[in-house]
Amino acid sequence: MSITPQTASEQAREICNAAPIVPVLVVEDVAHAKPLAEALVAGGLPALEVTLRTPAALDVIRAMAEVPGGMVGAGTLLTPADVKAAKEAGATFGVSPGATDTLLAACEAEGLPLLPGAASASESMALLERGYNMLKFFPAEAAGGAKFLGSLASPLPQISFCPTGGVNPLNATDYLSLSNVVCAGGSWVAPGKLVKEGAWDQIEALASEAAKLPR
Repeated sequence: MSITPQTASEQAREICNAAPIVPVLVVEDVAHAKPLAEALVAGGLPALEVTLRTPAALDVIRAMAEVPGGMVGAGTLLTPADVKAAKEAGATFGVSPGATDTLLAACEAEGLPLLPGAASASESMALLERGYNMLKFFPAEAAGGAKFLGSLASPLPQISFCPTGGVNPLNATDYLSLSNVVCAGGSWVAPGKLVKEGAWDQIEALASEAAKLPR
C-alpha cells in the first residue's frame, strides 16, 4: 500500500515522539538482535534504527521486529532495492542520510514512512516542497551542530528534525532543547563492545538514562 509524503511525515513524527533518543545500531551478529532490542525497549527507547551496513542487517531487522513494544526501522537506505528489502524484513520506518527523488518515490510506493536526510536549508526546503516536514539532520555535528540547526527554526518553522551524526551524551541536550528538534539519533546507548559482550543490563541502563533526557 502506497503512502503520501504528508502521511509518511506524520507517521515518522509519531515514531520520533516516542523517546528523546533513537538508537542507531550497527549489528554484526543476528544472535545479538533480539536481546539488544529487548534491552533498549525495556530501557525506554522503543524506536530502533538498524543501519544496513552489515551483512546481517536484514536478519537483525527480522529478529528485532518480533520484540514487543519495539518499532524497528532501517537506516542508511540508499536505493529502491534497499527500501524493498527493508520493508520485506519487517522495518516499520526508514532513515536515509540524504534524499533523492528515486528513493523518496520508492518509499512512498512501498508504504514505508521515511525520515529523509537533509544538511542545508535548500535540502530541507526541497523536502518540504514535496510534503516532508519531519527530517533527519545529518551529519549533525559536521554540518554545523546545534547552533546551525537552531538557526533554521525561524525561517523554516514548519520543519522538525532528528539530528544524527556526532550526537553524544555531552551534546544531546544542546540539540533536544531546540524548538525544531523532536528527538536525536545516537549510537552511544549500544556500544559495540557491550553488544559483543552481551552486557544487556548495562545497555538497558544506558537506554534508561537516555530516555530521561529533557526535550
